[in-house]
Amino acid sequence: MDKLISELRRLFLLNADNHQRLQHHLRGEATFAFDLAQDGMTRAIVIDFHKASGEQHWLRLCEVANALQSDLDLPAPAVSVSGGESYRLWLSLASPIPTERARQFLALLHKAYFEDEAIDLGRTVVELPPCLHVATGLWASFINPGMGGALAEDLGLEMPPNELSQAAFLEKLHCISDEAFAHAMDTLQRRHTAVKAPPAPMPSAATPQGLLLKDATLEDIVKHLHALGIEPTFRHVLKN
Repeated sequence: MDKLISELRRLFLLNADNHQRLQHHLRGEATFAFDLAQDGMTRAIVIDFHKASGEQHWLRLCEVANALQSDLDLPAPAVSVSGGESYRLWLSLASPIPTERARQFLALLHKAYFEDEAIDLGRTVVELPPCLHVATGLWASFINPGMGGALAEDLGLEMPPNELSQAAFLEKLHCISDEAFAHAMDTLQRRHTAVKAPPAPMPSAATPQGLLLKDATLEDIVKHLHALGIEPTFRHVLKN
C-alpha cells in the first residue's frame, strides 16, 4: 500500500495530508474524490473518454495518447478505467502550474485532437484509481494500455486490482518536465493560430487599376494618354 501511495503522490497529488483517506479509498472501504489542485496550482491533467459505440472511446484515447508522444514530444500518460463510464488519460507534471494554464493546455489539446468529445475543462476533483465505483460495483484501475480494448464494454474490473501491479504501472511513468510542457503548449498555440488565420485573398483577375478606361470620359482618356507621354489623334470614320 505504501508503495502505491508513494507513486500516486509522486505523479499526481499535491496535498500530503490525506494518507489515511487514501488508504481507506484504495482498499475500497470508502470512495473519495480527491482534489488534484491546491491554492490554484496543480500537477495533473485528467482527460475523460466517455463510453461510445463499439470501441470508439478506446480508439479515440489511443489517438490522443499517441499524439501526445509523437506530435508534442511528451512522455507516455497513465491510462485508467473509471469503473463505469469512461477511460481516462493522466498527465503528470514535474512542477505545479496554475490551474488556469492547465485548463488552457487542455482546451488547446481538445481543439486539436478530439473536439467532438465532451469534457470538463476546469475539473480538478476526481476519484483516484484504484477505487470502488459506488454506482456500478466495479473497480476503477490503472491499466496496461495493451489490455485496454478488452475493457471497452464494462470500463471497470470485477475484482480489486493488485496494489503492487498498480504501483508497477505507475513507477514506469515519467513526469512532464517544465521545458517539455512549454514546448507542447507552444506547439498547440501555433497550430491553433494557424487554423484561425483567414486564407490569403486570391489575386484579382481584373485589369490592373489605371488601365481600365471603359467608364472614362474623353477628357479622362486624353489626360491618361498625356500622362503616358502619348499625343492622342482621334479620327472620325464616316460609314457609307
